Amino acid sequence: MIDFRSDTVTRPSKAMRTAMANAEVGDDVYGDDPTVNELEFWAAKRHGFASAMFCSSGTQANLLALMAHCQRGDEYLCGQQAHNYKFEGGGAAILGSIQPQPIANENDGTLCFKKLTAAIKPDDAHFARTTLLSIENTINGKVLPLSYMAEARDFTTRNNLALHLDGARVYNAASALNVDITEICQHVDSVSICLSKGLGAPIGSLLLGSEALIKSAKRWRKVVGGGMRQAGIIAAAAKIAIEQNPAKLQQDHDNAKYLAMALNQLPEVSVNLSHVETNMVFAIFSDRVDIVNLVEKLKSKNILLTTGSPMRLVTHLDINQADIDYFIQQLTNVLNANTKA
Repeated sequence: MIDFRSDTVTRPSKAMRTAMANAEVGDDVYGDDPTVNELEFWAAKRHGFASAMFCSSGTQANLLALMAHCQRGDEYLCGQQAHNYKFEGGGAAILGSIQPQPIANENDGTLCFKKLTAAIKPDDAHFARTTLLSIENTINGKVLPLSYMAEARDFTTRNNLALHLDGARVYNAASALNVDITEICQHVDSVSICLSKGLGAPIGSLLLGSEALIKSAKRWRKVVGGGMRQAGIIAAAAKIAIEQNPAKLQQDHDNAKYLAMALNQLPEVSVNLSHVETNMVFAIFSDRVDIVNLVEKLKSKNILLTTGSPMRLVTHLDINQADIDYFIQQLTNVLNANTKA
């Protein structure tokens, strides 16, 4: 299958499978899994934080960050398009009793600091206490500039807020900006990093922050059922992903641009090339195209897409230019057949 639905669909490499089979393990709930401990120690040092925690997913890492930063009845500021607001099941509100205060994202994915300032609640018993700003980089494939990250840090400092970064694809951001990951991470109090998207691990995310924050997050991880036993088996693959695969992300970005330009050559499809900053392409199909039928037709040709308008297509480790060429050929055939009909 050629799978454009997400970069979460990547398969573990042979090196990862070998590392998983040979991993030295222990009980991570007791803190004695050496492979997990090595990953967490390495990750904290690599990203400029005091401590790190290995989690089962990015959703879990974000939830634990919010629960560690905020008390029951507190509020966090975020974007309307923020993953931890829109796409994580309302976990902060349901499990953490934390109120999200979403702000409309600007066209470039940023949040307006004037609007954020207006949303901060007064110190009054009538209101939830605003304690945290959560931002996302990348967001819908768009990269937040380093200057914006610095402004976000200044904003939170002035307003006595903590700053969390949903960095599910933060390595894509670093690759697009051509900077070391620490240039982004230095501005935030905590960051979640997904290892099972573009980096290619089969399972897992990291949460990084201060020792006190991670200690609190580990307690909440146990409470929500996220404690894992011999987790070194998956941590071994995660270590390979984060050590070796950031260097491969630029190829995904190049392939996304290649895909976008090819799609733009088709009369029934349009892509805003300026919006293709990392590994995501958003394609708008003509009203004459039956998207549901198109997706089903291409599935029969071993091509997987997500129905949507616009349609999001994501490049990753398991997609190369030959795959894209085959997709464009098959898409052209389907579009031509629909037009004739």
